[in-house]
Amino acid sequence: MSTPPQKITRQDLESKFQVLQDDIQGVADDQKSKFAVGVAIVSGIVIVCAYAMGRKAGRKRRSVLEIRR
Repeated sequence: MSTPPQKITRQDLESKFQVLQDDIQGVADDQKSKFAVGVAIVSGIVIVCAYAMGRKAGRKRRSVLEIRR
């Protein structure tokens, strides 16, 4: 009436783990590229902000030199 349970072989486990690993690797590669784009954008924004702040501070400290004859 009921069939006896089949034994799980080493090949069965290896094939299932390989499928699982391939799925995870695909997701990781996709996320890695999105992360790299995000890091590039954020670093660009930080560089532009640092430049703008430094330029503003430089204008405040710059002295005006008048030459009279």
